Amino acid sequence: MNLVIKDISDYLQNKLQNTLDQITGAEQPTVYYNVQSHSQQILSRLPQLNQKYRPTPWLSNPHLHLIYFDLIKKRTIRLKYDRVDQLKMSDGGVTAIAWYGLDLPTDTPTIVLMHTITGSPESMRELVKDLNAYTGWRIALCLRRGHAGLPMPVAKMNLFGSTDDLREQIAYIQNKFPQSDLYGVGSSAGTGLLVRYLGEEGENTPLKAAFALCPGYNTETGFGNVHPFYSKMMTKKLFTKFIKPYTQTWQQTASLSKVLQAKNLLEFEQAYFEMAGYQDYESYTQATNPIYVFENVKIPLMILNAEDDPVCHIKNFEPYKEVIRQMPNIVVVTTKKGSHCGFYEGLSTRSWATRLMADYLKNLQS
Repeated sequence: MNLVIKDISDYLQNKLQNTLDQITGAEQPTVYYNVQSHSQQILSRLPQLNQKYRPTPWLSNPHLHLIYFDLIKKRTIRLKYDRVDQLKMSDGGVTAIAWYGLDLPTDTPTIVLMHTITGSPESMRELVKDLNAYTGWRIALCLRRGHAGLPMPVAKMNLFGSTDDLREQIAYIQNKFPQSDLYGVGSSAGTGLLVRYLGEEGENTPLKAAFALCPGYNTETGFGNVHPFYSKMMTKKLFTKFIKPYTQTWQQTASLSKVLQAKNLLEFEQAYFEMAGYQDYESYTQATNPIYVFENVKIPLMILNAEDDPVCHIKNFEPYKEVIRQMPNIVVVTTKKGSHCGFYEGLSTRSWATRLMADYLKNLQS
C-alpha cells in the first residue's frame, strides 16, 4: 500500500512539475560546439547542461525578469569591496580595479571581470559576490574610463572598453599577484571587450579560460536588435553617465552635437566614434568589433545567451552558429528563458548562469 501511495505521489509531483515547466518555458539548454574537439570532456562535467533551466516562476516573462534584475535584485545585494585602485593609463586616462578577496592566498586564482555598458562596482555586486562564493577565488573588477564617476582627464571613452587599457589593467593584476592564475568573465557589453582582447592576443593571453554572459556578437548590428524601449532608455543613461558629467572634457569634440541627437543605441554607437579616439566609424569598428577577431580566440571560452533576451537578441547569434561548430575551443549555450543577464531560478532567485560559469572555470583550473 505504501508503495502505491508513493507511486501516486511521484506521478502527481511529476505531472505538476511538467505543467509548471510548460507554463514557465523550462527546457534543457541547447549546446553548440565542435563534436570532434575536447569540449565534450568539459561538458560532461557540467550536469547543469543535462537538466532543465527552470526560471523563477514569476519571472518567466523576460521584461519582468529584466526589471527584477536591474531595479530590484541589484539593490538587495550587500557587498563591500576591499579596495578600489585608480590606474593612470599610458596616455594619461584613468581606469580602476575594484578588488574583492584581496586577503586570499597569493596563489588563489583571480577572475578578471569586465562589466556592463554602464557598469559600476555597485551594479556588479551580485555577480562579484556569487562568483566569489561559488569559486572561492579573488575578483578583480576592471572599471573602464568614465565609469563609477572616475575622472576623465583625456577626452576618450568607449562603450565596450579599450583592449589597450585592459592590457594595462591585466599587467597591474599580474604584478600584484604573480602566482595567481587568471580567468576572464565578461557581462553584456563587457563580453565585447573580453572577446576582442582574446582575439587580438590569441595564444599570448595570460587568461587560462573565459566566460561571456549575454554577448551581442557583432557590435555593428547588435544594437539594432535591442528592444526599442530599452534602447531609448539606455541611450538616455549614456548621456547621464558619460556626457553630462564631463562637459569640460568633451567641449572640443566636434561630433558632440550629433551624439546628443541620438535617439537609440544604434544611433549613439554610430555617432560617438570620435569620443572613442577614431576619425571615422569604419576605423572605429575595425579596431573594436570583436567579430573581426573572433576566430583567433585560442583559449577555452563558453558563451551563454537566452533566447528571450530583449537586449542582446538571440538573432545576433544566428550568423555564427556554423563557425562556432568548427572551432575547437568555443562552446555556446542557449536557454529558452533567462532574459538579459538574470537567469534566476528557484524561490531564492539565485543565478543559474553564475553557477554555470563558476563550474566551467573551475573545471578548467590548471
